[in-house]
Amino acid sequence: MDKPDRIDEFKELCRRRGIPMTPQRRAVFEAILARGDHPTADQVFEEVHKRLADVSKATVYRVLERLVEAGLVRRVVHSGMPARFDADLTRHHHATCRRCGRILDVRDPKLDAIDIPSELQEHFEVEDFCVQFFGLCFECRSQAGEQPDLTTSA
Repeated sequence: MDKPDRIDEFKELCRRRGIPMTPQRRAVFEAILARGDHPTADQVFEEVHKRLADVSKATVYRVLERLVEAGLVRRVVHSGMPARFDADLTRHHHATCRRCGRILDVRDPKLDAIDIPSELQEHFEVEDFCVQFFGLCFECRSQAGEQPDLTTSA
């Protein structure tokens, strides 16, 4: 779904739920849509503050929570790192750099088709899942003097 459609979807959902469409809510949603790097709440605040100088951090944080609750944005949480926000609601997975915190989207049908273990299904209803890879991104490996292996073995 492209950006105008997502904004229309956002406005419609707010209308149906009786949530007023404030300039702050729209600006927060648009700030996340405009970024593909899984911004933190502080990064979203910085973007929104450029457009709405009088917006508070608390307002941005509250709006982010409402967007997550409404299912229009996902919170991406990795242990030891600040929560980030992702407006891409399509099935995908993540690779996270343990040094700089960069999160890359990973799309692979094989990962989407992982079988949920039967023992988990007996005690837990899985609604969604995301495979997470952790390591060093190309830039961090380069800075550390580690040369990435860009070859593939046959």
